[in-house]
Amino acid sequence: MTEMQKSLALFTGSVNPDLAEKIANELGVSLGNVKLETFSNGEIYARYLESVRGADVFLIQSVAGEHINDALMELLIMADAAKRASARTITAVITHYGYARQDRKAAAREPITAKLVANLITTSGITRVMSIDLHQGQIQGFFDMPVDHLTALPILADYFKAKNLDKDKLCVVSPDVGRAKAAKKLSDMLESDLAIMHKGRPGHNKAEITALIGDVEGKICILNDDMIDTGGTLAAAVDTLKNKGAEKIYVCCTHPVLSGPGLDRMANLDVEEVVVCDTIPVPLDKQTGKIKVISVAPLFARAIANVYSNRSVSDLFDPDFAL
Repeated sequence: MTEMQKSLALFTGSVNPDLAEKIANELGVSLGNVKLETFSNGEIYARYLESVRGADVFLIQSVAGEHINDALMELLIMADAAKRASARTITAVITHYGYARQDRKAAAREPITAKLVANLITTSGITRVMSIDLHQGQIQGFFDMPVDHLTALPILADYFKAKNLDKDKLCVVSPDVGRAKAAKKLSDMLESDLAIMHKGRPGHNKAEITALIGDVEGKICILNDDMIDTGGTLAAAVDTLKNKGAEKIYVCCTHPVLSGPGLDRMANLDVEEVVVCDTIPVPLDKQTGKIKVISVAPLFARAIANVYSNRSVSDLFDPDFAL
């Protein structure tokens, strides 16, 4: 009897099919055929229109957008359908992990929703999770399964290196203390200075900068965050940098959530560019002027290929721990 051949099956949810298509092209495969429908009462339906028996299934979904709860439910239903269709393994390629900001109890009687989402993912039959720039790295510990936590920092670093900015003036800025470690890694990649801000939240979805550690006068500043939601934090950070004498300001992030006033706020921000990744779709008509979108498809394609072929993916993680 000949040894059975492994098979890779790549499917996408409805949130970010463009990124899924780019990943498939990088891998040299076609996206699988899955029927996704919504009943008139809002219930989600999924059915695979090809066999996934014994296949290593990769489900690409961004848990984001105006209907974030539908996005999560769609992923869970696709996973359940794959499990019941006898898939060998099911990897959730979650390009944006929704509810990641609710990763701890910051006040009494609050939920830890990031852990609840992890429990739902586990129960659905998913056997591995792949994501990028989680809001906090400890979210990996919410899962009792392998988690591949990728980072877009090298992609962002390569983008700014290609701009040939003056290294003597370059300074990476963290908009809050929680992002300081990632900002330090980006500054190391760019061989630049580092500045750190302290952020306070006087109310829900409101932010103010209360302190700045580091000299930014006459500097070309790169503000880096993991996500931009309403943009209040970065708008306040840009104002602070301007008041402190920054020469030029660039903004970059991995996840362009851009809810509420976020999109218009970024488009009109007094900066050179707002550089974001395509983990969450940005409307094409907004990808002009200040907002620049760069793709993480090659990174995810390499990670999927390495996982599928049982090769190391350590060099796609935190560069400090590359083997």
